[in-house]
Amino acid sequence: MGLETTFGDSFLTTKISEAVNWARKYALYPMPFGTACCAIEYMATVGSHYDASRFGAEIVRFSPRQADLLIVAGTVSHKLAPILKNIYDQMLEPKWVIAMGACASSGGFYDNYATVQGIDSIIPVDVYIPGCPPRPEAVIGALIKVMQKIDGESVLRFGDDDEDGEPQKI
Repeated sequence: MGLETTFGDSFLTTKISEAVNWARKYALYPMPFGTACCAIEYMATVGSHYDASRFGAEIVRFSPRQADLLIVAGTVSHKLAPILKNIYDQMLEPKWVIAMGACASSGGFYDNYATVQGIDSIIPVDVYIPGCPPRPEAVIGALIKVMQKIDGESVLRFGDDDEDGEPQKI
């Protein structure tokens, strides 16, 4: 006696990771970390013309404890780097990071002692958006890339390393 005879055609069977990832993918809570002109372009992305809410990233959060997508938009100085690291550490798992623009991705044209040459030296980055500043279409493209990445992830993610350096399952 199978499930189809017990429940009829209304019973849907699937992997739990596919169901959880579907929910994560369409319910992103972005937190913009805007420090320069890229933040203005991000505001255009969530506006009515480009409408990032079509992709489930509608509700912008300004608390790292309520966000799961960090969008670093702009120049990050060495003085600001510990603050960015602290904000990233306060976010709950699972979390994703987008480096928006040339400055966040590689330091941009600020090749000097005060500017971080890419935020990937501070926190892990999932998607890079080129441009100075990037257009809203590029930001929407990065949201789609994050959604594709979420589709391929396992529900059993690895968290921080424990004392012996081994990844710890959460």
